[in-house]
Amino acid sequence: MSSTVAYWILNSVRNSISTFQGGRRLYSRYVSNRSKSKWKLFSPVPPTLKNSSPCGSSPLQKAYRHTSTEEEDFHLQLSPEQVNDVLRAGESAYKILDLDSGVPNSVLQFESNQLAANSPVEDRRGVASCQQTSGLMFGIFDGHGGHACAQAVSERLFYYVAVSLMSHQTLEQMEGAVESMKPLLPILQWLKHPGDSIYKDVTSVHLDHLRVYWQELLDLHVEMGLSIEEALMHSFQRLDSDISLEIQAPLDDEVTRNLSLQVAFSGATACLAHVDGIHLHVANAGDCRAILGVQEDNGMWSCLPLTRDHNVWNQAELSRLKREHPESEDRTIVMDDRLLGVLMPCRAFGDVQLKWSKELQRSVLERGFDTEALNIYQFTPPHYYTPPYLTAEPEVTYHRLRPQDKFLVLASDGLWDMLSNEDVVRLVVGHLAEVDRHKPDLAQRPANLGLMQNLLLQRKASRLLDTDQNAATRLIRHAIGSNEYGEMELERLTAMLTLPEDLARMYRDDITVTVVYFNSESIDAYYKGG
Repeated sequence: MSSTVAYWILNSVRNSISTFQGGRRLYSRYVSNRSKSKWKLFSPVPPTLKNSSPCGSSPLQKAYRHTSTEEEDFHLQLSPEQVNDVLRAGESAYKILDLDSGVPNSVLQFESNQLAANSPVEDRRGVASCQQTSGLMFGIFDGHGGHACAQAVSERLFYYVAVSLMSHQTLEQMEGAVESMKPLLPILQWLKHPGDSIYKDVTSVHLDHLRVYWQELLDLHVEMGLSIEEALMHSFQRLDSDISLEIQAPLDDEVTRNLSLQVAFSGATACLAHVDGIHLHVANAGDCRAILGVQEDNGMWSCLPLTRDHNVWNQAELSRLKREHPESEDRTIVMDDRLLGVLMPCRAFGDVQLKWSKELQRSVLERGFDTEALNIYQFTPPHYYTPPYLTAEPEVTYHRLRPQDKFLVLASDGLWDMLSNEDVVRLVVGHLAEVDRHKPDLAQRPANLGLMQNLLLQRKASRLLDTDQNAATRLIRHAIGSNEYGEMELERLTAMLTLPEDLARMYRDDITVTVVYFNSESIDAYYKGG
């Protein structure tokens, strides 16, 4: 089946897509039903990015990815070991060992992974603990129209939330430190940083705007800080506002100006979870998703969704859009299942071309930017009458954790396009059972050197066969390698991993997954007052 799968994919793309050259950019006349692009406007992969690492890590062997669409150059070259290497390149895992006031953390550990379809990858992820308040934050950020907005939001949003939760006294200490040019109090401890940091000159501008935000919080005179729900709501909207204002303000530094423009004109959806003891809050803007895996007392597993996708298939979201715009736009506000016919999510950071007036867009872009070199989409939908059409206001969900809540899965829509909520829970449960089976039971047998060597060889062999040690990797493997019956097919998996870069985006999106495991004993202790 191997070459058949590959040729079928190539031929179906050729038959279903027709494009014409427009400068250095391709404009889609017809987008295949299988296309995963959030924008109908897209750019070809720059030649300099070909053969780059699919996960933003160290480069892999050239054989892993191909850029040619010629059938004679397209053949599968991945062994099972190489498939595993590609899938596991973006893995990370972290065990939460810290004690908070002598009580074990309600989060036991987390596992994460990412697989790129875009080059460079447009998804971002982050995990951090709040240093001046309690709580862990987990974030998934799905970029579109480039990676700039997702990168900026993944780096900055956690700081806005952490500052929002600070007490009035702590904010005064922060302000005093800046005024006296002393070191700031630590705000975050990153457990999984979102990726390569942006330029230091730009981060100083971001700190200035974060300071303005905490100054406004000081003016509110809220002694204990905002509630978590308020903090999440304010942080999402304030950061999006700052992204918009930063490019409108005059900036002397060319690097800062160019990056600010790329951030504002690209976009990102975001899903952020804040866990503090038994209190779980999830803020979502867009089509990333968060679900809970729940095991009832009778041993049965179920899925509890914590977010709703903000797209046109969400009737509540469609009604909201129609309420916010004149009745005369009812037929044009959604076309081809997209907002104004161009964007799939109905909430996102950035994307100022769907938020600003036409006049403001022109005035900013006429300041001498090389929009072609910066890959800025200069496109106004034909029925653009009453902006803004897009918002970054999140929908916030609160859930009180119970001992039966075993794990939380946050992921970009690249995963949910391929797997249902129930599939994801089933796969994580299967992963836990499989990892359990492969744990060495040294308590039952003598731990001699020969036994240990045998166990290590067994573990190595099992990893080559498909025993992923990371649940996020298992989810990605099944998302792209399972057939319509839910069965794993190595040929299909290999074909999906060896798609040329210029075709991979037609058949799958970037996939980013974080699985958070809860400490049932710790949660139970909260209820018992232990």
